[in-house]
Amino acid sequence: MRKRWIFTAIGATLGGTIAYFLKDEDKRQQVKDKAKSIQSSLGKSEDMPIEEAGKPETASLDNSDMVAEGSQFGVQYYNELTEKEREILEKSNS
Repeated sequence: MRKRWIFTAIGATLGGTIAYFLKDEDKRQQVKDKAKSIQSSLGKSEDMPIEEAGKPETASLDNSDMVAEGSQFGVQYYNELTEKEREILEKSNS
């Protein structure tokens, strides 16, 4: 019974703190900026590791294991992507 009151008090305190920080536009923007910086510092990016896909020997061990077992998906994807980039560059240079 006592734990329920403790969790309720903690939840109410956190809710009040969050409401306080988000009521002002400047503080809301600061919280958003801080959240974005934390997300980027964790190393999560939206970009796919294209360069690693074509180089299994230098990429992660998982990718190397897949290629060693016969999977060529990463290498083929890298080759197709670089070929498309090469075609685009040739068209723009012409």
